[in-house]
Amino acid sequence: MTTATLYIVATPIGNLEDMTYRAVRILGEVDLIAAEDTRHSLKLLNHFGISKPLTSYFDHNQQLKGERILNALRRGKSVALISDAGTPCISDPGYQLVRDAVAEGIPVVPLPGASAAITALSASGLPTDIFTFAGFPPSRQGKRRTFLSGMSALPGTLILYEAPHRLVDTLTDIRELLGERQVIVARELTKMFEECIRGTVSEVIATLSQDVVRGEVVLLIAPGTAAPQESESLEHVLIRLMTDGSLSIKDIAKQAAMISGVSRSEAYSEALKMKNDGFKRYKNSGITDG
Repeated sequence: MTTATLYIVATPIGNLEDMTYRAVRILGEVDLIAAEDTRHSLKLLNHFGISKPLTSYFDHNQQLKGERILNALRRGKSVALISDAGTPCISDPGYQLVRDAVAEGIPVVPLPGASAAITALSASGLPTDIFTFAGFPPSRQGKRRTFLSGMSALPGTLILYEAPHRLVDTLTDIRELLGERQVIVARELTKMFEECIRGTVSEVIATLSQDVVRGEVVLLIAPGTAAPQESESLEHVLIRLMTDGSLSIKDIAKQAAMISGVSRSEAYSEALKMKNDGFKRYKNSGITDG
């Protein structure tokens, strides 16, 4: 075990079988474990037969405990930071401790593992190439509506955490501010009563209204539909890009497809045809950049 190292250790979000071999080993080797809730974490450690000194580290004591943990690291001790569930520092306390450790040149080693946001996204069926994780919305409606309004134009899938008792109110605000989008409520992931509720905002609200919502909730919101814009013609775009002379046909087709709204294969086929037919004939056809 390397001394004076801060380990960021992900723990299961429900199913204890999701604990990694490496996480068990590191927790068994460090000198100190900093936990969000020592009582909760003690159950996890007992399950894996780990007996190590525990200290609490949560939102309301992180300044005091952060300094004590740093002092342990300065003395050459190794420390593991864990949260109640999932990956530390993700909508959980910890980034200040990591920041201060990095500032002092103390090695910080992350151990990957469960994350409710990524777990839900992977099974959502929503776009995963671009997404925004925004944590918990503000609990008060006014601030929550401002928070949601600021995300209306973001591209990709939006991922939020929400408390069960505020979920319907938040969905109602989403419908009013972001529109009737497709949403998914992923509840109790990896646990016995795991559930994913899918549909439009109104459909999901109707489903949730039939029963009391319980458990940890991840809320995923599909991308909005951008207002249609007049696209530049494919021929015009190709002429402009080919005139530049610095791009390959493949790159020209890729950019032309994005600008004109046609498929990449169609743009490539047309670009190749223009090249083979003699680009000068198209360039002098009267189409200009203006």
